[in-house]
Amino acid sequence: MLPRFLLHLRGSGLPIGVGEYLTLLGALKAGLAEADVERFHTLARTCLVKDETHYDRFDQAFKQWLDGVSAVGGELLAGLNEEWLRDGLRRDFSAEEMAQLEAMGSLEELMETLRQRLAEQTERHDGGNRWIGTGGTSPFGHGGYNPMGVRIGGAGGKGRATKVWERREYADLDDRRELGTRNFRLALRKLRRFARQGAPEVLDIDDTVRGTARNAGWLELAFRPERKNAIKVLLLLDIGGSMDPHIRLSETLFSAARAEFKHLEPYYFHNCVYDRVWKHDELRGRDAVPTAELLHRYNSDWRLIIVGDAAMSPYELVSEGGAIDHHNAGSGEAWLAKLFETWRRVAWLNPLPEREWDYVSTVKHIRQMVGERMYPLTPEGLARAVAKLKN
Repeated sequence: MLPRFLLHLRGSGLPIGVGEYLTLLGALKAGLAEADVERFHTLARTCLVKDETHYDRFDQAFKQWLDGVSAVGGELLAGLNEEWLRDGLRRDFSAEEMAQLEAMGSLEELMETLRQRLAEQTERHDGGNRWIGTGGTSPFGHGGYNPMGVRIGGAGGKGRATKVWERREYADLDDRRELGTRNFRLALRKLRRFARQGAPEVLDIDDTVRGTARNAGWLELAFRPERKNAIKVLLLLDIGGSMDPHIRLSETLFSAARAEFKHLEPYYFHNCVYDRVWKHDELRGRDAVPTAELLHRYNSDWRLIIVGDAAMSPYELVSEGGAIDHHNAGSGEAWLAKLFETWRRVAWLNPLPEREWDYVSTVKHIRQMVGERMYPLTPEGLARAVAKLKN
């Protein structure tokens, strides 16, 4: 059984090796699971999963292994409004009421009907016989009864659910989804590099113990500089126009970067970096900073991260005066070349889906200029960018 379980997890994209598998076998031999499914789930995740961004993927794979939910059902319900399923109406059904209900055909018919309900439903429903909700005779939801249904979002009771989808506790950690600040921070954290900086001000326990022992028990306090993240990041953010639909995603990345890096310098531009950037996102002339000044102010120790969709008119990229908000001296293409020459450790994060990049000429052009170091603005794409920026 366990070899099949391991192969199933690996087939779900989890990076589990022989070492983790042997650790699980040792824990099971020590009797830590005691034939309890919940305890085995916790033990297996602890032993096999070394990166918390994979917790949600493990939980989904584990449920599939136990025949709890199909992969199709998981994707189908990923965007379901949880407010519809909060505990509400609960009913006790008589034997006569339950006998009057008929099962809905085959499993395929049941899942196709669920797709239709998800497409049509716009609000919460309780006690009904059609919509996704609680306490009714609908095949979809929880807290009610149906001889053949899909239990979603709550505890069972009647034991008649054909498929089960329970709340995923670690969905906000999945590195394959565009979600909150937390998983961006997890990706950025791998870029950090600590160094001792400043005056000695933090008590060094190990040196204090050693010094005190050498002094035959007389206390000798030892101090050391505090460990601080030495990585320095220059962040250039495209705002306005075609980037408006991606504001929330850009803000999420910016918030995560602020939390992870002490040395972070953000600047703003519109469509392409030209002869000037802005320190604030209003893009007003009063706080404009010459791009040439950035080239001299921040040396090659800094990492350059550019966030933008790279989608614009080709004229805006390759022509002097192509900027739509001012007459730029030098083309955007020329200024980007200077940036990429000054900072070798550079990554371009693009909020457009990666499958669309080949259909936008300026995206293809900039991607070639940056040496294929353009990555999708997702936690997984950011992790790939961080791996390059570390070198």
